[in-house]
Amino acid sequence: MKIIVDAMGGDYAPKVVVEGVIAAVKEYNIEVCLVGDEEKIKALLKKYRYTQDNISICPAQEIIEMSEPAAQSVRKKRNSSIVIGLNLVKDGKGDAFVSAGNTGAVVCAATLSLGMLPGIERPGIAIIAPSLKGISLIIDVGANIDPKPRQLLQYGIMSDAYLRYILNNPNPTVGLLNIGEEETKGTEFMKETHELLERSKLNFIGNVEGKDIFAGKCDIVICDGFVGNIALKVSESMAEAMQEFLRRHLKSNPLGILGILLLKTSLMKFKKDMDYSEYGGAPLLGVNGVVIIGHGRSNVKAIKNAVRVAKEEVERKFNEKISEAIILQNHN
Repeated sequence: MKIIVDAMGGDYAPKVVVEGVIAAVKEYNIEVCLVGDEEKIKALLKKYRYTQDNISICPAQEIIEMSEPAAQSVRKKRNSSIVIGLNLVKDGKGDAFVSAGNTGAVVCAATLSLGMLPGIERPGIAIIAPSLKGISLIIDVGANIDPKPRQLLQYGIMSDAYLRYILNNPNPTVGLLNIGEEETKGTEFMKETHELLERSKLNFIGNVEGKDIFAGKCDIVICDGFVGNIALKVSESMAEAMQEFLRRHLKSNPLGILGILLLKTSLMKFKKDMDYSEYGGAPLLGVNGVVIIGHGRSNVKAIKNAVRVAKEEVERKFNEKISEAIILQNHN
């Protein structure tokens, strides 16, 4: 198995990307092709004394920066690490693509290069979030900000397959993120989506509110990319703020410092539960290939885990499972 990794994607690339890839190939027994600035990549491999042949390099002269407009950059920068990397997957020279770079560019390039799975109209970014009952999957968090109701139904079908075959949840519950639990709540768009989900074969429990996401009321939370991205960013900032508030208060007096020592194990577990790097990256569901999108601030652990997630999707032939689920839904 060969995973294609965008070496230039992310706030700390290529350093943390190369480190994360080295850790991944050692632990998961796979091959990785790093796409990007060849000289920089070679220098980093030399720095970390990596001499095995599990890692290859594909040169790319251009980088799509985080601030660049997605579609325009993909069209103009054909020699960027994102475009070249996805074309390698398209041409069968890699089994999956991982990038912590410009999310919009990855979504755009993946859609154009790989195309969509049969029966899927638009891709969706799915993230795993911790909850009081384990984990939840939220889709979409930014790929499609103006979807149609049937596309949210497709998100539900894909997410159901993801939990069943990747996260080993045999009967995941599905909720529609809305402003109230009653089925009459929300816009006409939300009501139509609710009706489609209710008529589907999914284990749909109805509308859920923002307060229910981390309470673990359902396993899958469906929303459009606009709402989902806001929910994601608010959640991330709140988690960081909570940790900082706790640190400040505990360090504000001698008893607080003692409390840190006494609670060290619990605090470390809390931090791990809230750490995005534990989950690696977000799968881009719906495209005809395995694509994992990492957080822009991905560290070494996050890159390593993103490669792991890509490996698991390839091994379990996840896209085939999505196609089967779509066919089953359409026949019923």
